[in-house]
Amino acid sequence: MTTIAGGTDTLTRDALTVLQPGFTGTSAPDWLLRRLGEGLASVGLFGRNIASAEQLASLTAQLRAERDDVLVAVDEEGGDVTRLEVRTGSSFPGNHALGAVDDVELTRAVAHELGRRLAACGVNFDWAPSADVNSNPANPVIGVRSFGADTDLVARHTAAYVQGLQAAGVAACTKHFPGHGDTAVDSHHALPRIDASADVVAARDLAPFRAAIAAGTRAVMSAHILVPALDPEHPATLSHRILTDLLRGELGYDGLIVTDGMEMQAISATYGIERGSVLAIAAGADAICVGGGLADDETVRRLRDALVAAVRTGELPEERLADAAERVRRLARWTAAGAPTGEPVTPRHPEVGLLAARRALRITGADAFTPLTEAPYVAALSPVANIAVGDETPWGVAAELARLLPGTETGSFAGEDAGRAALVAAGARRIVAVVRDEHRHPWMTAALDTLLAARADTVVVEMGVPQSPPRGALHIATHGAARVCGRAAAEVIAGAAGE
Repeated sequence: MTTIAGGTDTLTRDALTVLQPGFTGTSAPDWLLRRLGEGLASVGLFGRNIASAEQLASLTAQLRAERDDVLVAVDEEGGDVTRLEVRTGSSFPGNHALGAVDDVELTRAVAHELGRRLAACGVNFDWAPSADVNSNPANPVIGVRSFGADTDLVARHTAAYVQGLQAAGVAACTKHFPGHGDTAVDSHHALPRIDASADVVAARDLAPFRAAIAAGTRAVMSAHILVPALDPEHPATLSHRILTDLLRGELGYDGLIVTDGMEMQAISATYGIERGSVLAIAAGADAICVGGGLADDETVRRLRDALVAAVRTGELPEERLADAAERVRRLARWTAAGAPTGEPVTPRHPEVGLLAARRALRITGADAFTPLTEAPYVAALSPVANIAVGDETPWGVAAELARLLPGTETGSFAGEDAGRAALVAAGARRIVAVVRDEHRHPWMTAALDTLLAARADTVVVEMGVPQSPPRGALHIATHGAARVCGRAAAEVIAGAAGE
């Protein structure tokens, strides 16, 4: 076995190189720095690691002091899924809002500005964009993270997003291959199954990935989903047919393939993360994302040892692991070179995200609506957030309405008594009801029924996918729950648009 500088053999270094672990805290722990010295090439950041832009820049500098070409990845989609602004809400409206506007130059500019802010903090790898076609309105995990339900729209905006992000020098990671849009199960909790035919998958779900590949996406993330028409036995992350034969072979993709989080129940509860990681690399994945829920040295050691053992027993070809590690290093070299790719993006207003959020609004009832001049009561009909979004990021319109109409109060309601409870809490004040995916939550529909029966002047703000018919004295569909979406809606309600 060849041994190289640092005293770690080549096989062990390769096994470390293909891992993308997370960690806890806002500075790098000693074990992580040690692993970087031993061959680890990537680190994944989450909301728990980020307190401010200045702190994040200090953290990434700490990592680069140990390894100057380290890949620093983050799950920053903008919109509902934000890590950079996890405690305030995003300055960018998210994919569904951009799809609603359907201006590819705007999408490119938004992605570029987001990429510029990431790069300024030392982040060079973004697990975005989502290229999923949200063809199933009941989808519990994609929803507003998708540009929409139309394949061509999703394809052109996915390509624009990749171009904008990478023009800022940040590697894009297009996800979740071969398409997570037609699922009714969240893969954080169980293994979803898509029973569409191979022809439907090819025409509907693969087109955005083809567009991303044509746009030069540096990475693609696999989905923990079972698509029997493509592989009846293995989820995509563990499928040689899907990752190697389809993505590498048929689609001609030669960049990095990274898995979705291996601690997600779709993999960890069925195969286990060690076995799953070995199978993923054997299937054609190049990098193992683990760290959303598992973030310690013990996890890294277990996965490293599992990969090394699989090579030594012949279960995992050593050349496959070496190839995967080299693809990671290739991407690391690209990011270290700091050379943005593609055509320059036309500079936009620094608040391009807010401008996009304003353009994304779809308003019903504006002609007969008189903007509010007195502080209302905001009744947030709040569903349980999915794990990708998390429950620490604020959402809604209350904070922005309070800025425009001081004295605004708010409460959060859920369940069968939500409507009656909101009426009691509001008292005589005008009600602004804020919902998120009303069509997916019967209790939410019932609550709105109760509110509108008692108070026909209730304003309704839909911050999810607007599938239910508009109703209320004023109905505003924001196509996302980011902070800027709330601000744009609040401006309309208070008659302060553009302020």
